[in-house]
Amino acid sequence: MEEPIGVKEAAQVPRQRVEQLLDAAVRYTEERHWDVCPGTWLEPSGGGRSCSCGEAACAAPGAHPAGDGWADGATGSGAAARRMWTRRPGAAVLLPTGRAFDAVDVPESAGFLALARMERMSLPLGPVTRTPDRRMQFFVLPGAAAKADDLARRAGWNAASSGRRGIGAGGYGGAPPTRGGGAGAVQWARSPPTAHRWLPEVEELIGPLAYACGRAAADARRTRLS
Repeated sequence: MEEPIGVKEAAQVPRQRVEQLLDAAVRYTEERHWDVCPGTWLEPSGGGRSCSCGEAACAAPGAHPAGDGWADGATGSGAAARRMWTRRPGAAVLLPTGRAFDAVDVPESAGFLALARMERMSLPLGPVTRTPDRRMQFFVLPGAAAKADDLARRAGWNAASSGRRGIGAGGYGGAPPTRGGGAGAVQWARSPPTAHRWLPEVEELIGPLAYACGRAAADARRTRLS
């Protein structure tokens, strides 16, 4: 019997470290050898908080790049990261993709189902984040974004209808403990291992991910029609 989507999801999320954005940014550069880039931040506004970008209808308040040339400001230096977040302690911690890793981004319901299947299959997994907008990002080796759709099509799955997408060169992911407005913080659904920085090939994960996305999309259609 297949796992019901959405059941006991919270129990699958590991306990999160209580950590400041500055400390997290420095740790990612020094422990993981990942580039980091400061993004936007939240500012007090009319009794609430708004995005530093100034857009009243910002889609990701306090959790997106601060300008067009944001990627040029990314650094792999812990000392540089410390200086950046000392100046802007509330800035989002962004991880540029296409460098140390790419990411496969899927709906949260599909992500939890895929995680359960992968663990049951004893597949090797890298880090996985869970975002406030109910998405999950599976970290894989660079180059994945360019071939993920073709791999899924060969397996009989349509990327457009399943809500799955690859994030590669020129893209980014928010890193814990970055907050997305009032929606909560980015969390680790699967924390980076402390012993190594190994990442899987997308070919190893695309089957369970494509299946889970197709299953989640089909369940959502049945719910709308019922």
